[in-house]
Amino acid sequence: MGYTLAEKILLNHTDKKSIQPGEFIEAEVDLALGNDITAPIAIEEFKKAGFKKVFDKNKIVLVPDHFAPAKDLRSANQCKILANFAKEQDILNYFEVGRMGIEHALLPELGLVSPGLLVIGADSHTCTYGALGCYSTGVGSTDLARAFVDGKIWLKVPASIKFVYKNKLNKWVGGKDLILFTIGKIGVDGALYKVMEFSGQVIRGLSMDHRFTMSNMAIEAGARAGIIEPDEITFDYVRQNQKSTLRLPKNSVTKRGRPAKIFGGKFKNLKSDTDAIYEKTYEWDISKLEPQVACPHLPSNVKAVGELKDIKLDQVVIGSCTNGRISDLRAAAKILKGRKIKQGLRLIVIPATQNIYLEAVKEGLAEIFVKAGGIFSTPTCGPCLGGHIGILAEGEVCLATTNRNFIGRMGNQKSFVYLSNPLVAAASAIRGRITHPKEI
Repeated sequence: MGYTLAEKILLNHTDKKSIQPGEFIEAEVDLALGNDITAPIAIEEFKKAGFKKVFDKNKIVLVPDHFAPAKDLRSANQCKILANFAKEQDILNYFEVGRMGIEHALLPELGLVSPGLLVIGADSHTCTYGALGCYSTGVGSTDLARAFVDGKIWLKVPASIKFVYKNKLNKWVGGKDLILFTIGKIGVDGALYKVMEFSGQVIRGLSMDHRFTMSNMAIEAGARAGIIEPDEITFDYVRQNQKSTLRLPKNSVTKRGRPAKIFGGKFKNLKSDTDAIYEKTYEWDISKLEPQVACPHLPSNVKAVGELKDIKLDQVVIGSCTNGRISDLRAAAKILKGRKIKQGLRLIVIPATQNIYLEAVKEGLAEIFVKAGGIFSTPTCGPCLGGHIGILAEGEVCLATTNRNFIGRMGNQKSFVYLSNPLVAAASAIRGRITHPKEI
């Protein structure tokens, strides 16, 4: 019996000779991630248990990004806990404001995640890195605390579901539309505690940015991971990011050592076996797929953009770990250039990392957004989780390129959040209602 890619990676991180879905395993972790919401709990448990030193200071990443820059005293205290712990433990990969970014865009950009690794993070969207062909999954803060101690974690081996996308994408359609379409088909529990393996002609033609978007939202279907077999597009991305560093001050954390060299290719056979067993297989011809929009209050409540008429908007958000990369900003800016957003509407644009911020300024994208009537923020999760920089009031309606639209996700429980790709978001900001970009 063959193995799926996810099963191969998990097996490679144990001392076992074989594994099967449903089995509990103790696995060695290559990278353990925490943010300003989840890591303070892990740090407290680590210290409460009497431990003094982490298992490997080079394999822990701490990123204050959710409520950072600190929005209030409580969030400032959370960030301070991370800063103090990083100093105490001499954590190589701690990223303070000015060096940080939204964690799930920052780690791939720095070359910290690569094919074949086992990555855990106390954040549900840690599944993003599966786009690189690693097994990457969200865990609880106490699981993170345990990993701080000995670099290990208990996991139940998930079954895999294969998704095959055929033919070619239409002009206005990308990874966000593919994953929204998929979640709309299978539901928010359609891959509960499973691995979603994305494959087919369409996936092989996607850029890494679009692949990250798809893997990022696997959790919205209940999946433990969203994985894509690495190919030359993957390896080119990894090589490029492991050769470069953030263009930041000389005293930045990257100056202290090359994080990418800490890890690396200990795992070679990075594809599922031909006789691997999948719980289910879905195949779709997506040649006629139109831009998709998730309507309140679930990511599975999906409709084609053309089905939505007269959905008036108070706010549009372009950014997040789902769609805050430079290609997303370029796409939005192409539509917004020389145009103005609808009077009375708020446009908030948030690049996902400092590098993306600098590139957007260099290319004139930031100027386009501001001249259109929007704001251009420092990297942060911001409004995605109802943090800051765009909280919704009662009755307000927002279209966002983020990943969740649960009740109260961005603020008031009587507000409404729709999800779309950046092209739809930009076009809708101009019209003041949900709009197909071809109409602009």
